[in-house]
Amino acid sequence: MALRIALAEDSYIVREGIEQVLRGDGEIEVIASCEDMASLLAAVEAEPPDVVLTDIRMPPDGEDAGIQIAARLRETHPQVGVVVLSQYSEPGFVLRLLGDGSEGRAYLLKERVADRTELTRAIRAVAAGGSVIDPKIVEVLVTAQARSENSPLGEMTPRELDVLSGVAEGKSNAAIAADLVLTKRAVEKHINAIFLKLDLTYSPDADQISKRVKAALIFLAEAEYRS
Repeated sequence: MALRIALAEDSYIVREGIEQVLRGDGEIEVIASCEDMASLLAAVEAEPPDVVLTDIRMPPDGEDAGIQIAARLRETHPQVGVVVLSQYSEPGFVLRLLGDGSEGRAYLLKERVADRTELTRAIRAVAAGGSVIDPKIVEVLVTAQARSENSPLGEMTPRELDVLSGVAEGKSNAAIAADLVLTKRAVEKHINAIFLKLDLTYSPDADQISKRVKAALIFLAEAEYRS
């Protein structure tokens, strides 16, 4: 069965472009195409999708409309995943999106729209209850924290930082292993070492690993954002 998507984007041209990208995937169906928050929420109420794909900005709803939508749907339709497309790379927006839980949430820079593989991977991840942070944002956060004397990331090896970045991006252990040309067992060992350095309890469950490491990244990013 195809994943059902409700799309929200105030620009007609951009909205049509995103639909065209998604139509190239035979397992994704756009069941609603909306230009503002009100019409999106009405569409979700009428026929709940598997995932909402929304721009973060939708005048006149403001620069954080997508985050507002995600927060509201967490209360009214917790089973609906949300992918927020944004031009903002600041950690604060990511923190707000994931502040009430990272499950079923993704934050991608808008440039990912042109990459069908990245976009559909994020859609499938949130539909399954996972979460994804744009790789560029993860790189900024990890690099900044690794240089900080007060950050536990400063104690990590370059390879551990590579693994941590992959997990925060929502990748599976197998995908990380393939990207870094490592065995899955080696990736698990690196994750175990990362957890020890972050003072977190290790669990072999992949979803739990993703949530815990992402929580650690959010904590570290929040410290950076507020400093």
